[in-house]
Amino acid sequence: MRPFLLLISSMMLVVTAFARHGKGGSITYEYIGQGSLVGSSKYRITAKHYIDCDGTQFIESESFVGIFNAGNGGLIKTLTIPQTSQIIIQKADFNPCISQPPKVCYVVVTYVAETELADSPGGFVITEQECCRIGGIINIPNSASYGITNTNVIPGIINGVDYHTNNSPVFAQKDTVVICHNAFFSLDFGATDKDGDQLTYAFTAAKSGGNMQTRQPNPPTGPPYADVPYQAAFSALLPLGSRVTIDSKTGMISGIAPGTLGSYVIAVNVFESRNGVLIGTSKKEVQVTVADCSLSAAALKPSYINCDDFTFTFRNESTSNNASRYFWDFGVTGSTTDVSTSPTPVFTYPDTGRFVLRLKVQSVAGCEDSTVSDVIVYPGFTPAFRATGSCFETPFEFTDLTTTRYGEVNNWQWDFGDNYTAANMSAAPNPTHAYNTLGSYQVTLTVGTSKGCLDTAIQTVVVSDKPLLTLPFSDTLICSIDTLLLRATGTGNFSWSPGVNILNSETASPLVFPKVTSDYVVTLNEKGCVAKDTIRVNVLDGISVTLPADTTICQTDSILLRPVSAGLQYQWLPAIGLNNALLKNPHVAPQADQVYQVVANLGKCQATTSTRVHVVPYPAVAAGNDTIICYGTFAQLRASVTASSYTWSPLASLQDAGTLTPVARPLQATRYVLTAYDVIGCPKPSRDTVLVSVLPRIPAFAGNDTVVVAGQPLQLQATGGSSYQWSPATGLSNPFLANPVARLGTATDSISYSVRVSKGACSANDVIKITVFKTLPEIFVPSAFTPNSDGSNDVLKPILAGIKRLDSFKVFNRWGQLVYSTSEPSEGWNGNLHGVPQQSGTFVYLVAGITYLDQKIMKKGTVVLIR
Repeated sequence: MRPFLLLISSMMLVVTAFARHGKGGSITYEYIGQGSLVGSSKYRITAKHYIDCDGTQFIESESFVGIFNAGNGGLIKTLTIPQTSQIIIQKADFNPCISQPPKVCYVVVTYVAETELADSPGGFVITEQECCRIGGIINIPNSASYGITNTNVIPGIINGVDYHTNNSPVFAQKDTVVICHNAFFSLDFGATDKDGDQLTYAFTAAKSGGNMQTRQPNPPTGPPYADVPYQAAFSALLPLGSRVTIDSKTGMISGIAPGTLGSYVIAVNVFESRNGVLIGTSKKEVQVTVADCSLSAAALKPSYINCDDFTFTFRNESTSNNASRYFWDFGVTGSTTDVSTSPTPVFTYPDTGRFVLRLKVQSVAGCEDSTVSDVIVYPGFTPAFRATGSCFETPFEFTDLTTTRYGEVNNWQWDFGDNYTAANMSAAPNPTHAYNTLGSYQVTLTVGTSKGCLDTAIQTVVVSDKPLLTLPFSDTLICSIDTLLLRATGTGNFSWSPGVNILNSETASPLVFPKVTSDYVVTLNEKGCVAKDTIRVNVLDGISVTLPADTTICQTDSILLRPVSAGLQYQWLPAIGLNNALLKNPHVAPQADQVYQVVANLGKCQATTSTRVHVVPYPAVAAGNDTIICYGTFAQLRASVTASSYTWSPLASLQDAGTLTPVARPLQATRYVLTAYDVIGCPKPSRDTVLVSVLPRIPAFAGNDTVVVAGQPLQLQATGGSSYQWSPATGLSNPFLANPVARLGTATDSISYSVRVSKGACSANDVIKITVFKTLPEIFVPSAFTPNSDGSNDVLKPILAGIKRLDSFKVFNRWGQLVYSTSEPSEGWNGNLHGVPQQSGTFVYLVAGITYLDQKIMKKGTVVLIR
């Protein structure tokens, strides 16, 4: 059992200008009998409106139905139909496994009237229009802006047969079921037909109608009626998204409901066919509500059809997550192993046929539900069709090419994609259809078999104002003694003009043999639709061919041969070094001198000539071997050439660049390119490259210049390499260390030590100057300084002689304010306080430090700042 799916639906939405409580509606007709006048008929028209139970105050007291001539759309009469009855339908029983069951209640309001109509060969269109749809419909943007058109067609004479005594199909009224979001559901949209006609179903576009200014148009507007737009991810054919489909044979809508709560509009066409002839189309628009509820149930698709192979993958289509146990029976008669307890079993049927699939589930809470579905297995079914035609107002012929291995094809539903006519559908196996407007149309064939297979084939047909005519060229050459085959492609009857010097002029491929240049016009007639095009045949009495006498290329190169000729076919001899001996412009790459002959043909006309290709070697060039140098040194390049001239590049770091032995002094890795030229042989240069790599610069550092007192040991510290050598060795403990100790006596005023820093094969030098004071350890402070940024005496700092550590150096202004302080011997005062230059004047300094003999020393004095 499956009484747990809820659909709150309706067909046409009825609204008022101030409140919108309509849930849908429908319009149908019945043939009662012959009218009171000869050549007239009597019909009963029934309009139904569905109103939300909370909106009964907005029920319309009457309905306006327009009756139009189906042939020209002209209004015949308007019926004003008073309300006939109203009933309240409310759902009270819900499956116990449904949580949060929603309220389901609506009022069915009926309007019935009888009318007589003079019989018309074209039939009638009956229409009712309302405003407006409710706001916020999920699959229609700005839904409150669109009204509704509810319409049906009373047929007339079709293909010589009178169908005006027809009764329209009547849709089943099964509107009190629930759709839970993200849950499987099935909605019976099937209809019954009093006349026993064949019915097929398809989704279609909802139609717009009245508006806020004219809620109930009186009379309604005539056909055709505009489609409403759809939100992205939805369309007329996918009104509830890609997971919901309709069965074209039963009208059963099923699938997984959308996850977004709210109202959706569905429109369905039921096509009424009699003896293979489509005689009527009835449309039902439905507003369904996806509710906030959940299910504990078993749910299957209405049927499972496999027309490809024998294997199926099944699953419980209910999205409830509280099912704990599954019991599957795949319906193979006489088998005890065709069962499974998997949530998603895979089963391969042993043979073709129809099987009954059974599923029972149990939830964690103990709810139990079961359901059944048909499984149809008939592989080997391929839908296809052919469309023949190209012109508007000329019937296209559609031929079904569907193949099936089992059963036979017995069900066709064509949609020609033509929204400009009501005769857009057909149930015939091989129909014709004439398009009245140019453009591209998407043609859909939904085809089924006697075994239940159903599938769709889609093609796009292009409708133009003339048949498609294609020519392989529009201009060509022939020799005056030749015959030429012309070719045209298209569907229809061909004729060529003028009729002179031509054979088979009534075919697509005539033979022409003009003696002078002529234009041949081809006319294609496809059932009265005409296209024309022209081919110009240029006629020559003879041809010539010319080439340069000779040319020179470099060995291993190729050249494009370019003969000047009106010929259309070419043959080159010999084939040595040719990429294609039949091209007009072949590439040739001979390894030695070669004479090439070309024969040019234009039909039976022929000409020949030749050219000599002289092959010479490239100039020989050798730039020398790659080398590596130390930073700041040079490399002697040694090159050789066999050429008339040569050049080096780049030139910036080369000395004697006009020779083959230049000196290179790059500061970074550089590729030197030697280019050689030969003016008497190969016209192209040859090149070779030599790479001079430069090892990184050695960062030799001997230390900062300093002062000592006589006899003070000074620890030197050189950096930048792996080996060191100091000179001179005077006063040094070891001249081959990075950090020797220097001790200088009173005989030395100052000395400069140079250190050679080496790493691998490369080296670099640096110098440190040491000044020797002939005093005891002392801190000297200048008596004045001039911070004027001239680079001389700009900073005031102490001079340390025999001092191993400066403890402090402070400067005060005349008011005792500290203006500078440091303990770094390399730093000094620039004459500013907080970035503000101080005025000229006398300042007091205090300085303290520790001598190399570990004695404290302190001094106080004055210094003059001069600006």
